Amino acid sequence: MPAAAATSALRQFFGRGGALAAAYPAYEHRPGQLEMAEEVAAALADRRHLLIEAGTGTGKTLAYLLPVLQSGRRVLISTGTRNLQEQLVAKDVPLLAQALGRELAVVSMKGRGNYACRHKIAAFEAQPVLLDAHEHGLYATIRAWVEETQTGDQAELEALPDHHPLWQRLNARRETCTGSKCPRYEDCFLTQLHQRAAAAELVVVNHHLFFADLMLKRQELPGVLPPYDAVVFDEAHELESTATQYFGAAVSSHQFEEALRDAAHTLRACGRDTPELASRLERVEAAIQKFLGRIPAKEGRHAFERRAEFLEQNAEFYDEAMHALAHLHSGLDLLEDKPEEIHALLGRFAELRAKLARVLESDEEGVVYWVERRGRGLHLQATPLEVAPMLQEMLFSPLDTAVLTSATLAVNGEFAYVRSRLGLESPRERIIASPYRFEQQALLYIPASLPPPSDPEYFAQAADEIAALIEASRGRAFVLCTSYSQMRLFHARLEPRLEYPLLLQGNAPRPMLLDRFRATPGAVLFATSSFWQGVDVQGEQLSLVIVDKLPFAPPNDPVTAARIRSLKQQGRDAFHEFQVPEAVLALKQGFGRLIRSSSDRGVVALLDSRVRSKAYGRHFLGSLPAFCRAETIESVRQFFAAQ
Repeated sequence: MPAAAATSALRQFFGRGGALAAAYPAYEHRPGQLEMAEEVAAALADRRHLLIEAGTGTGKTLAYLLPVLQSGRRVLISTGTRNLQEQLVAKDVPLLAQALGRELAVVSMKGRGNYACRHKIAAFEAQPVLLDAHEHGLYATIRAWVEETQTGDQAELEALPDHHPLWQRLNARRETCTGSKCPRYEDCFLTQLHQRAAAAELVVVNHHLFFADLMLKRQELPGVLPPYDAVVFDEAHELESTATQYFGAAVSSHQFEEALRDAAHTLRACGRDTPELASRLERVEAAIQKFLGRIPAKEGRHAFERRAEFLEQNAEFYDEAMHALAHLHSGLDLLEDKPEEIHALLGRFAELRAKLARVLESDEEGVVYWVERRGRGLHLQATPLEVAPMLQEMLFSPLDTAVLTSATLAVNGEFAYVRSRLGLESPRERIIASPYRFEQQALLYIPASLPPPSDPEYFAQAADEIAALIEASRGRAFVLCTSYSQMRLFHARLEPRLEYPLLLQGNAPRPMLLDRFRATPGAVLFATSSFWQGVDVQGEQLSLVIVDKLPFAPPNDPVTAARIRSLKQQGRDAFHEFQVPEAVLALKQGFGRLIRSSSDRGVVALLDSRVRSKAYGRHFLGSLPAFCRAETIESVRQFFAAQ
């Protein structure tokens, strides 16, 4: 479509009295939405990359979906999470289709583990002995659902608890898939999904699946996504962290346990569970447990220092683990007339062995090696310090158009930081202001008398401030903390003092906590970073957001510490070039939880005096919306009294 015609079509759609307003009476005209749509259309037409920050309430999803459809190009939409992906397909696409007056061929693609495997489900039916006694009822539910579902997507199965071990044995994850050699390949849910995606107008994925596909293609393996020549990245502030996971290497005790469990089930199902192979599996299990048990790691994340020295001291245990894996591999390989399931196991154990060797033996420049212990689980990681060169080489250079959008991309009105972290060269740039009237709808409270967080008196005084704020707001609050320990301390301190229902992150799954918060009058949720973004609670139920401190990443985190060290070695100012911008973007995400509609009102409280006393505080305040500001609790009480 010519540029002038495209612009005219966008204005007729988004303008006052346009197609969107006609199809959706509650629609509010937003000039920023049209501006964003025109920017996206121009980027697609001119084949240039675009960085566009769209403030909360802009309506950015429709603002990029319509230009994508008009462009006539194969454009992939990638969202930050599966939840956002499902929301886009279930809410935004039907609204767009209604306004356009036609059906849209849209396909949502998730990771393979989200889909049922017909072959495995049929195998369990033929051999019910593979099921544990308590799994028969749930299996029957899944078996009946598979005969009815069109997608095989686990999200349809309300009766299935999250992370249920039975689903792990029945899904289509890569480690246990035999691909085109599977007898159910033609009617496989994934095969059908790929066929629908190839013919779709819009394909919606998430960042994790996008980068998994990118890494497969880098290894010259078949990808999982259909061909595309442009991408829209929604929630683009998460791109660096997602790319970092896929450009590094990780292996865990859980992966070994799962592989051994799958191997035992597969051998039983194939009738190859000989005493000899059972012995080899047991040897791997014992050797891996013994070796991983030697790795010194307290709870949490820690740099894996002196790896060479550790390997030298524990060579006997490491060699035994590697030999046991090789012995198992040879035992599986010697089986005659191996079914494809055994070939999949061979590849899986070879991959685990290679990952273990890479994390422990390699010494790659620009990579930090670290360990994380979570309860019984041990995770070994190799993480690149910079992903910008790889993103430039693998993504932004081969692709002529990438649109990166989020409500939090700019720092103090500039994109320099995100450009440098992602390796984007000379993109179009635009900031679209939120349509909300923050100066009327919200109050930013920074207590004048609170000591800095390093002061011994800070915790007690901050707890008093939180109590006073919650009393003023009559509950209806998020208390967002920068660490789990601080969250628990505040909760323990305030639980006896407050009469409102208190919820604590960790006591229930995240979706369940949010549902409880929405359904409980006056509820107060104490939470950490995972509630700083992707959470949408509209209306009076969330009227107060309290942030305990400026969200600087812990300097002792192994990846953060290594990045700081690397920047200092280059003679650069790590604090102002890295730590401050990262914290600014995180704070913007946290503050964004409060005002989610044009009728919302509320208070954001920042209990950190450094934002006023330190020179770097201007970067934080300059990056936030134009809130009215207050320094006394009395101003907060007056604000809530006026509601």
